[in-house]
Amino acid sequence: MEQVSTNADMKTLADCINKVQADGYTENFKMSEQGLLSLQNERLYHPEDITVKNFYRFEGISDPADNSILYAIETNDGVKGLLTDAYGPYADPEVTRFMEEVEEIHKKKVNP
Repeated sequence: MEQVSTNADMKTLADCINKVQADGYTENFKMSEQGLLSLQNERLYHPEDITVKNFYRFEGISDPADNSILYAIETNDGVKGLLTDAYGPYADPEVTRFMEEVEEIHKKKVNP
């Protein structure tokens, strides 16, 4: 069973990545022109092939360029991994377009 973290565990992007990786999200994904690419197994996924199990937004203290989002993704063949992107005006348009087509995006409540 996946643990739900407290806000104290998830204050920085690095802390959040470490926690989510400990929960089994060990694959690294990146966007390509063809779709979401697994860097470890070089498999390509389309929006209908994935579920976003959770996502986390981080805001820079003084610079909007520091805003980021972390997606915890599970694929239809059981691969669990992470995709990071800028958030807001600096977001990658390919990631935004891809995520708009994903049908299952969940947000789990983080305990205070």
